[in-house]
Amino acid sequence: MEFPQSDLLKSLPKQFFASLVQKVGAYTEKGADIINLGQGNPDQPTPQHIVEKLKQAGENPANHKYSPFRGQRSLRVAAATFYKREYGVHLDPEEEIAILFGGKAGLVEIPQCLLNPGDTILVPDPGYPDYWSGVELARAKMVTMPLREENDFMPDYEELAAEQLDKAKLMFLNYPNNPTGAVADKQFFDETIELARENEICVVHDFAYGGIGFDGNRPQSFLQSEGAKEVGIEIYTLSKTYNMAGWRVGFAAGNKSVIAAINLLQDHMYVSLFGAVQEAAAEALLGPQECVAELNNLYETRRNVLIDGLTKIGWQVTAPKGSFFAWLKVPEPFTSVEFADFLLEKAHIAVAPGVGFGDYGEGFVRVGLLTSAERLQEAVSRIESLEIFKK
Repeated sequence: MEFPQSDLLKSLPKQFFASLVQKVGAYTEKGADIINLGQGNPDQPTPQHIVEKLKQAGENPANHKYSPFRGQRSLRVAAATFYKREYGVHLDPEEEIAILFGGKAGLVEIPQCLLNPGDTILVPDPGYPDYWSGVELARAKMVTMPLREENDFMPDYEELAAEQLDKAKLMFLNYPNNPTGAVADKQFFDETIELARENEICVVHDFAYGGIGFDGNRPQSFLQSEGAKEVGIEIYTLSKTYNMAGWRVGFAAGNKSVIAAINLLQDHMYVSLFGAVQEAAAEALLGPQECVAELNNLYETRRNVLIDGLTKIGWQVTAPKGSFFAWLKVPEPFTSVEFADFLLEKAHIAVAPGVGFGDYGEGFVRVGLLTSAERLQEAVSRIESLEIFKK
């Protein structure tokens, strides 16, 4: 027998990037040397002191049992200590922090925690596609906030109609931004908090790339702005800052009522993370931080190799201010999908078409800084050899 899927599953957004994986796979199977810049999977290993902590904690029989439903207190305290040290933000580990199975899980859970069917959520366009999944799972309605180059890829709140603001109950933001690499400042977050307070909107700031900022500029935490905890939360993942993408560990921090809602939902879904992973995560947050600075420098070096190289061959591109992505304007007359296909076919370089991140992503491609500087330089050389870039 073959059992049909539920209407809910059928309504979920199509995975746009599955087709990219298939296209790359087809070329790889033929023996092509593909420089894959289309994915967002960190290429460096987890720092050794974190791995050693996992090994040690994995041998502790206490971690072979169920963890506390809401995670080990030691990890919540570590998260609070991390925020105080890094951002000067005080958090109550009992009521203002929730342990997550990675940042993505929290982002998808939040709409289910706070919205009823038909409620409105404000979502950046372009933006991380899994925001859409959370909206659909909650049976909510999505209103997009365009991120335009002329506005430094920040939403213009004046574009939102009074009716949209009145109906909105939730807003997603993400800086440093995926896919654009834009970085927000304190003034922007202050304006966001004022808007949220006036319209009773819960702000969810996806701070996945909080540890990655360039040119001596440190990314701003939403929670550093006065009143942030009154109107929302921030979601922090260890995936990017500490190269722990496969470990699936993160946390939400901020508004007590939202944290309580997350914990309640997760009480019904999980029995927290493997204790050894939690101990290793605490070690990451509290232990030596030189690895974070080294990783940031590595990404900045790669960014400079790519952007400087592309600029020299005549492709007018803008350097990202944060994240490990570059957001590159597509040469005319290509669409983002056409140009991505063109690079894959003619140069064996995989990039992500901007339209996969939303309608306002059209005209751009996203390039990951997740391969060596040598391979990025090779990518530049391959692009330079294309007819459209020959002077």
